[in-house]
Amino acid sequence: MTSRRDSLKTLGLATGLGLLAPSSLFACSNKSKKDKLGVALVGLGYYSTDLLAPALQITKHCYLAGIVTGTASKAATWKAKYNIPDKNIYNYENFDTIVDNPDIDIVYVVLPPSMHREYVVRAAKAKKQVWCEKPMAVTVEECQAMIDACKANGVGLSIGYRCQHEPNTQAFQKIVKEGSLGKVLSLDCAAGYREGRTDHWKQKREMGGGVIYDMGVYSIQGARLGANMEPVSVNSAKVWTERPEVYKDGLGEIVEAELEFPGGVIGKIKTSFAENINFLNIQCEKGLIEMSPFQGYAGNKGKSPLGVINFPYDVPWQQANQMDQDALAILAGKSYLVPGEEGLRDIRIVEAILESAQTGGKVLI
Repeated sequence: MTSRRDSLKTLGLATGLGLLAPSSLFACSNKSKKDKLGVALVGLGYYSTDLLAPALQITKHCYLAGIVTGTASKAATWKAKYNIPDKNIYNYENFDTIVDNPDIDIVYVVLPPSMHREYVVRAAKAKKQVWCEKPMAVTVEECQAMIDACKANGVGLSIGYRCQHEPNTQAFQKIVKEGSLGKVLSLDCAAGYREGRTDHWKQKREMGGGVIYDMGVYSIQGARLGANMEPVSVNSAKVWTERPEVYKDGLGEIVEAELEFPGGVIGKIKTSFAENINFLNIQCEKGLIEMSPFQGYAGNKGKSPLGVINFPYDVPWQQANQMDQDALAILAGKSYLVPGEEGLRDIRIVEAILESAQTGGKVLI
Protein backbone atom coordinates (compact mmCIF):
# COMPACT_ATOMS: atom_id res chain seq x y z
CA MET A 1 0.00 0.00 0.00
CA THR A 2 2.85 2.40 0.79
CA SER A 3 4.40 2.07 -2.65
CA ARG A 4 1.03 2.68 -4.32
CA ARG A 5 0.52 5.86 -2.32
CA ASP A 6 4.05 7.01 -3.11
CA SER A 7 3.37 6.45 -6.81
CA LEU A 8 0.18 8.47 -6.61
CA LYS A 9 1.97 11.26 -4.78
CA THR A 10 4.59 11.34 -7.54
CA LEU A 11 1.84 11.73 -10.09
CA GLY A 12 0.31 14.55 -8.08
CA LEU A 13 -2.92 12.61 -7.58
CA ALA A 14 -4.90 12.90 -4.38
CA THR A 15 -6.04 9.68 -2.76
CA GLY A 16 -8.53 11.43 -0.55
CA LEU A 17 -11.04 14.19 -1.16
CA GLY A 18 -12.10 16.91 -3.54
CA LEU A 19 -10.67 15.68 -6.85
CA LEU A 20 -13.53 17.08 -8.91
CA ALA A 21 -15.45 20.33 -8.68
CA PRO A 22 -17.08 20.16 -5.26
CA SER A 23 -20.80 20.23 -4.68
CA SER A 24 -22.28 21.87 -1.63
CA LEU A 25 -20.73 20.81 1.65
CA PHE A 26 -22.79 18.62 3.89
CA ALA A 27 -22.84 18.31 7.63
CA CYS A 28 -22.16 14.94 9.19
CA SER A 29 -25.24 14.08 11.21
CA ASN A 30 -23.27 11.77 13.50
CA LYS A 31 -21.24 13.94 15.84
CA SER A 32 -19.54 11.12 17.71
CA LYS A 33 -15.77 10.77 17.61
CA LYS A 34 -15.72 7.49 15.71
CA ASP A 35 -12.63 6.18 13.98
CA LYS A 36 -14.65 3.79 11.82
CA LEU A 37 -18.18 4.38 10.59
CA GLY A 38 -20.79 1.64 10.52
CA VAL A 39 -22.25 0.77 7.11
CA ALA A 40 -25.55 -1.02 6.51
CA LEU A 41 -25.91 -2.61 3.07
CA VAL A 42 -29.43 -2.44 1.65
CA GLY A 43 -29.89 -5.31 -0.79
CA LEU A 44 -27.74 -8.42 -0.68
CA GLY A 45 -27.37 -9.32 -4.33
CA TYR A 46 -24.16 -10.08 -6.21
CA TYR A 47 -22.49 -6.70 -5.75
CA SER A 48 -23.02 -6.61 -2.00
CA THR A 49 -22.20 -10.29 -1.54
CA ASP A 50 -19.15 -10.67 -3.76
CA LEU A 51 -17.61 -7.19 -3.63
CA LEU A 52 -18.86 -4.75 -1.02
CA ALA A 53 -18.98 -7.10 1.96
CA PRO A 54 -15.46 -8.48 1.28
CA ALA A 55 -14.23 -4.92 0.72
CA LEU A 56 -15.65 -3.86 4.08
CA GLN A 57 -13.39 -6.45 5.72
CA ILE A 58 -10.31 -4.49 4.58
CA THR A 59 -11.52 -0.90 4.88
CA LYS A 60 -9.78 1.29 7.45
CA HIS A 61 -12.42 3.95 8.05
CA CYS A 62 -15.71 2.06 7.84
CA TYR A 63 -16.99 -1.45 8.55
CA LEU A 64 -19.95 -3.71 7.87
CA ALA A 65 -22.29 -2.96 10.75
CA GLY A 66 -25.70 -4.04 9.43
CA ILE A 67 -27.81 -5.37 6.59
CA VAL A 68 -31.25 -4.85 5.09
CA THR A 69 -32.79 -7.76 3.21
CA GLY A 70 -36.19 -9.24 2.47
CA THR A 71 -34.84 -12.79 2.45
CA ALA A 72 -34.64 -14.55 5.82
CA SER A 73 -32.12 -17.13 4.61
CA LYS A 74 -29.74 -14.37 3.48
CA ALA A 75 -30.07 -12.65 6.84
CA ALA A 76 -29.13 -15.87 8.64
CA THR A 77 -26.15 -16.51 6.35
CA TRP A 78 -24.77 -12.98 6.70
CA LYS A 79 -25.34 -12.96 10.46
CA ALA A 80 -23.23 -16.09 10.86
CA LYS A 81 -20.54 -15.12 8.34
CA TYR A 82 -19.97 -11.54 9.52
CA ASN A 83 -21.09 -11.77 13.15
CA ILE A 84 -23.82 -9.16 12.66
CA PRO A 85 -25.96 -8.66 15.78
CA ASP A 86 -29.71 -9.18 15.51
CA LYS A 87 -30.39 -5.52 16.30
CA ASN A 88 -28.50 -4.50 13.13
CA ILE A 89 -30.46 -6.78 10.80
CA TYR A 90 -33.45 -5.16 9.10
CA ASN A 91 -36.03 -6.00 6.47
CA TYR A 92 -37.77 -3.60 4.12
CA GLU A 93 -40.78 -3.20 6.39
CA ASN A 94 -38.92 -2.20 9.57
CA PHE A 95 -36.14 -0.35 7.78
CA ASP A 96 -37.22 3.06 9.08
CA THR A 97 -36.45 2.04 12.67
CA ILE A 98 -32.77 2.24 11.71
CA VAL A 99 -33.06 5.86 12.83
CA ASP A 100 -32.69 4.66 16.42
CA ASN A 101 -29.55 2.58 15.81
CA PRO A 102 -26.30 4.40 16.70
CA ASP A 103 -24.24 1.56 15.18
CA ILE A 104 -25.37 2.57 11.69
CA ASP A 105 -23.81 5.76 10.36
CA ILE A 106 -24.18 5.06 6.64
CA VAL A 107 -26.84 3.36 4.56
CA TYR A 108 -25.52 1.99 1.25
CA VAL A 109 -28.39 1.38 -1.21
CA VAL A 110 -27.52 -1.55 -3.48
CA LEU A 111 -30.93 -2.29 -5.02
CA PRO A 112 -32.37 -2.24 -8.56
CA PRO A 113 -32.45 1.35 -9.87
CA SER A 114 -36.24 1.64 -9.64
CA MET A 115 -35.92 1.28 -5.85
CA HIS A 116 -33.14 3.79 -5.29
CA ARG A 117 -35.30 6.83 -4.74
CA GLU A 118 -37.47 5.22 -2.07
CA TYR A 119 -34.61 3.90 0.03
CA VAL A 120 -32.37 6.93 -0.34
CA VAL A 121 -35.22 9.14 0.83
CA ARG A 122 -36.05 6.79 3.71
CA ALA A 123 -32.40 6.64 4.75
CA ALA A 124 -32.12 10.42 4.62
CA LYS A 125 -35.20 10.81 6.80
CA ALA A 126 -33.56 8.42 9.26
CA LYS A 127 -30.67 10.93 9.40
CA LYS A 128 -28.13 8.46 8.01
CA GLN A 129 -25.42 9.33 5.54
CA VAL A 130 -26.36 7.82 2.18
CA TRP A 131 -24.33 5.99 -0.42
CA CYS A 132 -26.17 4.78 -3.52
CA GLU A 133 -25.06 2.50 -6.31
CA LYS A 134 -25.15 3.59 -9.92
CA PRO A 135 -27.19 4.26 -11.92
CA MET A 136 -28.44 6.82 -9.44
CA ALA A 137 -32.08 6.41 -10.51
CA VAL A 138 -34.26 5.97 -13.58
CA THR A 139 -35.22 9.62 -14.15
CA VAL A 140 -33.80 13.07 -13.54
CA GLU A 141 -36.85 13.81 -11.40
CA GLU A 142 -36.03 10.88 -9.11
CA CYS A 143 -32.39 11.96 -8.86
CA GLN A 144 -33.38 15.48 -7.86
CA ALA A 145 -35.81 14.16 -5.24
CA MET A 146 -32.98 12.10 -3.72
CA ILE A 147 -30.64 15.11 -3.63
CA ASP A 148 -33.34 17.29 -2.11
CA ALA A 149 -34.21 14.73 0.58
CA CYS A 150 -30.60 14.43 1.68
CA LYS A 151 -30.11 18.18 1.80
CA ALA A 152 -33.35 18.66 3.73
CA ASN A 153 -32.20 16.16 6.33
CA GLY A 154 -28.62 17.41 6.60
CA VAL A 155 -26.93 14.28 5.27
CA GLY A 156 -24.63 13.63 2.35
CA LEU A 157 -25.36 11.60 -0.77
CA SER A 158 -22.58 9.83 -2.66
CA ILE A 159 -22.97 7.75 -5.84
CA GLY A 160 -20.92 4.57 -6.22
CA TYR A 161 -18.78 5.58 -9.19
CA ARG A 162 -15.81 3.50 -8.03
CA CYS A 163 -13.60 4.41 -10.99
CA GLN A 164 -13.50 8.10 -10.12
CA HIS A 165 -11.69 7.10 -6.93
CA GLU A 166 -9.08 4.87 -8.58
CA PRO A 167 -5.58 5.95 -9.70
CA ASN A 168 -5.67 4.97 -13.39
CA THR A 169 -8.79 7.06 -13.99
CA GLN A 170 -7.30 9.93 -12.04
CA ALA A 171 -4.11 9.66 -14.12
CA PHE A 172 -5.80 10.16 -17.50
CA GLN A 173 -7.96 12.91 -16.00
CA LYS A 174 -4.82 14.69 -14.83
CA ILE A 175 -3.33 14.63 -18.33
CA VAL A 176 -6.50 16.12 -19.81
CA LYS A 177 -7.08 18.69 -17.08
CA GLU A 178 -3.52 19.99 -17.24
CA GLY A 179 -3.48 20.04 -21.04
CA SER A 180 -0.27 18.00 -21.13
CA LEU A 181 -1.17 16.72 -24.61
CA GLY A 182 -3.02 19.82 -25.72
CA LYS A 183 -6.76 20.10 -26.23
CA VAL A 184 -9.05 17.12 -26.57
CA LEU A 185 -10.16 16.69 -30.18
CA SER A 186 -12.42 13.62 -30.00
CA LEU A 187 -13.28 10.60 -27.87
CA ASP A 188 -14.37 7.02 -28.37
CA CYS A 189 -15.59 4.98 -25.41
CA ALA A 190 -17.23 1.57 -25.02
CA ALA A 191 -18.35 -0.51 -22.06
CA GLY A 192 -20.14 -3.83 -22.12
CA TYR A 193 -20.16 -7.54 -21.46
CA ARG A 194 -22.10 -10.58 -22.58
CA GLU A 195 -25.01 -10.76 -20.13
CA GLY A 196 -26.18 -14.34 -19.74
CA ARG A 197 -29.05 -13.73 -17.36
CA THR A 198 -32.50 -13.51 -18.89
CA ASP A 199 -34.78 -12.78 -15.90
CA HIS A 200 -32.81 -10.17 -13.96
CA TRP A 201 -33.74 -6.56 -13.25
CA LYS A 202 -31.47 -5.64 -16.13
CA GLN A 203 -34.02 -7.19 -18.49
CA LYS A 204 -37.02 -5.48 -16.89
CA ARG A 205 -37.92 -1.95 -17.92
CA GLU A 206 -40.02 -1.32 -14.80
CA MET A 207 -36.99 -2.03 -12.58
CA GLY A 208 -34.62 0.27 -14.44
CA GLY A 209 -33.38 -2.33 -16.90
CA GLY A 210 -31.70 -1.86 -20.25
CA VAL A 211 -28.00 -1.52 -20.97
CA ILE A 212 -27.95 2.28 -21.08
CA TYR A 213 -28.69 2.51 -17.35
CA ASP A 214 -26.13 -0.10 -16.36
CA MET A 215 -23.03 -0.33 -18.54
CA GLY A 216 -24.06 2.75 -20.50
CA VAL A 217 -23.30 4.96 -17.53
CA TYR A 218 -19.66 3.83 -17.72
CA SER A 219 -19.44 4.94 -21.36
CA ILE A 220 -21.00 8.28 -20.50
CA GLN A 221 -18.62 8.68 -17.56
CA GLY A 222 -15.65 7.83 -19.77
CA ALA A 223 -16.60 10.44 -22.34
CA ARG A 224 -17.32 13.12 -19.73
CA LEU A 225 -14.17 12.52 -17.69
CA GLY A 226 -12.07 12.11 -20.83
CA ALA A 227 -13.29 15.41 -22.29
CA ASN A 228 -13.22 17.21 -18.92
CA MET A 229 -16.38 18.90 -20.20
CA GLU A 230 -20.11 18.37 -20.13
CA PRO A 231 -21.86 17.44 -23.39
CA VAL A 232 -24.19 20.03 -24.89
CA SER A 233 -26.18 17.65 -27.06
CA VAL A 234 -26.81 14.12 -28.21
CA ASN A 235 -26.44 14.39 -31.98
CA SER A 236 -27.71 10.89 -32.72
CA ALA A 237 -28.46 7.62 -30.97
CA LYS A 238 -29.50 4.07 -31.74
CA VAL A 239 -31.02 1.49 -29.40
CA TRP A 240 -31.52 -2.13 -30.42
CA THR A 241 -31.36 -5.76 -29.38
CA GLU A 242 -30.02 -8.93 -30.89
CA ARG A 243 -32.12 -10.99 -28.47
CA PRO A 244 -35.71 -9.66 -28.64
CA GLU A 245 -36.92 -12.64 -26.64
CA VAL A 246 -34.86 -11.32 -23.71
CA TYR A 247 -34.86 -7.54 -24.22
CA LYS A 248 -38.53 -7.04 -25.00
CA ASP A 249 -40.65 -4.16 -26.27
CA GLY A 250 -37.74 -2.03 -27.41
CA LEU A 251 -35.62 -2.39 -24.28
CA GLY A 252 -32.02 -1.73 -25.27
CA GLU A 253 -29.43 -4.49 -25.28
CA ILE A 254 -27.05 -2.35 -27.36
CA VAL A 255 -26.85 1.45 -27.54
CA GLU A 256 -24.67 3.74 -29.62
CA ALA A 257 -24.69 7.52 -29.39
CA GLU A 258 -22.77 10.58 -30.51
CA LEU A 259 -22.26 13.24 -27.86
CA GLU A 260 -21.18 16.77 -28.73
CA PHE A 261 -19.10 18.77 -26.28
CA PRO A 262 -18.26 22.50 -26.31
CA GLY A 263 -16.03 23.49 -29.19
CA GLY A 264 -17.47 20.82 -31.45
CA VAL A 265 -15.62 17.96 -29.72
CA ILE A 266 -17.36 14.68 -30.55
CA GLY A 267 -17.56 11.73 -28.23
CA LYS A 268 -18.78 8.43 -29.64
CA ILE A 269 -20.02 5.92 -27.09
CA LYS A 270 -21.22 2.35 -27.24
CA THR A 271 -22.59 0.06 -24.57
CA SER A 272 -23.70 -3.53 -24.85
CA PHE A 273 -25.03 -6.58 -23.05
CA ALA A 274 -24.09 -8.60 -26.16
CA GLU A 275 -20.28 -8.34 -26.25
CA ASN A 276 -17.23 -7.73 -24.11
CA ILE A 277 -15.98 -4.19 -24.77
CA ASN A 278 -14.01 -1.97 -22.42
CA PHE A 279 -11.93 0.95 -23.72
CA LEU A 280 -11.58 4.72 -23.76
CA ASN A 281 -9.61 6.55 -26.44
CA ILE A 282 -8.99 10.28 -26.03
CA GLN A 283 -7.52 11.95 -29.10
CA CYS A 284 -5.61 15.06 -28.08
CA GLU A 285 -3.67 17.57 -30.15
CA LYS A 286 -0.35 15.98 -29.22
CA GLY A 287 -1.31 12.35 -29.19
CA LEU A 288 -3.72 9.62 -28.12
CA ILE A 289 -4.56 8.49 -24.60
CA GLU A 290 -5.60 4.85 -24.73
CA MET A 291 -7.21 3.18 -21.72
CA SER A 292 -8.01 -0.53 -22.04
CA PRO A 293 -9.63 -1.68 -19.90
CA PHE A 294 -10.82 1.57 -18.41
CA GLN A 295 -13.56 0.49 -15.99
CA GLY A 296 -12.81 -3.00 -14.69
CA TYR A 297 -12.84 -4.01 -11.04
CA ALA A 298 -9.07 -4.42 -11.44
CA GLY A 299 -6.53 -4.35 -14.26
CA ASN A 300 -7.35 -0.90 -15.59
CA LYS A 301 -4.40 0.50 -17.50
CA GLY A 302 -3.43 2.61 -20.46
CA LYS A 303 -0.78 4.57 -22.31
CA SER A 304 -0.12 7.89 -23.96
CA PRO A 305 2.89 9.66 -25.49
CA LEU A 306 3.73 10.61 -21.89
CA GLY A 307 4.15 6.98 -20.88
CA VAL A 308 2.36 4.01 -19.39
CA ILE A 309 -0.60 4.40 -17.04
CA ASN A 310 -0.69 1.36 -14.79
CA PHE A 311 -1.39 1.37 -11.08
CA PRO A 312 -2.30 -2.22 -10.22
CA TYR A 313 -4.39 -3.49 -7.33
CA ASP A 314 -6.44 -6.55 -6.50
CA VAL A 315 -10.20 -7.05 -6.21
CA PRO A 316 -11.89 -5.67 -4.07
CA TRP A 317 -9.40 -2.85 -3.34
CA GLN A 318 -11.30 -0.53 -5.66
CA GLN A 319 -14.53 -0.85 -3.67
CA ALA A 320 -12.68 -0.58 -0.36
CA ASN A 321 -10.87 2.53 -1.57
CA GLN A 322 -14.13 4.14 -2.68
CA MET A 323 -15.81 3.49 0.66
CA ASP A 324 -12.80 4.58 2.68
CA GLN A 325 -12.57 7.86 0.77
CA ASP A 326 -16.27 8.51 1.30
CA ALA A 327 -15.98 7.62 4.99
CA LEU A 328 -13.07 10.04 5.34
CA ALA A 329 -15.19 12.75 3.73
CA ILE A 330 -17.87 12.21 6.37
CA LEU A 331 -15.37 12.17 9.23
CA ALA A 332 -13.76 15.38 7.96
CA GLY A 333 -17.06 17.11 7.19
CA LYS A 334 -16.02 17.61 3.58
CA SER A 335 -17.86 17.18 0.30
CA TYR A 336 -17.94 13.83 -1.44
CA LEU A 337 -15.80 13.24 -4.50
CA VAL A 338 -18.87 11.90 -6.36
CA PRO A 339 -21.99 13.61 -4.99
CA GLY A 340 -25.58 13.10 -6.07
CA GLU A 341 -25.32 15.87 -8.61
CA GLU A 342 -22.82 13.75 -10.53
CA GLY A 343 -25.27 10.88 -10.81
CA LEU A 344 -28.00 13.26 -11.94
CA ARG A 345 -25.80 14.56 -14.78
CA ASP A 346 -25.47 11.07 -16.21
CA ILE A 347 -29.19 10.32 -16.01
CA ARG A 348 -29.92 13.58 -17.81
CA ILE A 349 -27.67 12.34 -20.63
CA VAL A 350 -29.32 8.90 -20.55
CA GLU A 351 -32.72 10.54 -21.01
CA ALA A 352 -31.39 12.59 -23.93
CA ILE A 353 -29.92 9.49 -25.59
CA LEU A 354 -33.21 7.62 -25.32
CA GLU A 355 -35.10 10.63 -26.69
CA SER A 356 -32.70 10.97 -29.61
CA ALA A 357 -33.03 7.26 -30.42
CA GLN A 358 -36.81 7.54 -30.34
CA THR A 359 -37.14 10.74 -32.38
CA GLY A 360 -34.18 10.24 -34.69
CA GLY A 361 -33.05 13.79 -34.06
CA LYS A 362 -30.57 15.89 -32.14
CA VAL A 363 -31.41 16.53 -28.49
CA LEU A 364 -29.96 19.43 -26.54
CA ILE A 365 -28.86 18.66 -22.98
